[in-house]
Amino acid sequence: MKSLTISGLAQAGGVGVETVRYYQRRGLLKTPQRPPGSAHVRRYSDDDIKRLRFIRSAQGSGFTLHEIKELLTLDAQKNRKRAREIARARIHDLDQKIAAMTKARRALEAMAKLCESGKGHCPIIPSFE
Repeated sequence: MKSLTISGLAQAGGVGVETVRYYQRRGLLKTPQRPPGSAHVRRYSDDDIKRLRFIRSAQGSGFTLHEIKELLTLDAQKNRKRAREIARARIHDLDQKIAAMTKARRALEAMAKLCESGKGHCPIIPSFE
């Protein structure tokens, strides 16, 4: 079992120390008690690393911090039904974004082909003005 300082935790999670503190203020990560004596620093465990990595991974999947906090609470309560609902809502949002990006890609591909043809003005620059 690891015993890390806040900087070690941040490094293990791929974030900065201020990000760890922000997550603590938001209630996503616990702030451990200091050992007896004021010179001692707080220590973080393997579970804290796992939780931090989960938060980062969930953010990368597009979950908001509010949703992540709810997912963590639901996990502790073993409430799989609500967790599935949140995941399915996120899947729906991702599907909508994928559809919009696919449409944008097709439009850009068509503009690139027009530009490549050499006929008239290249439509790429004017389309983004």
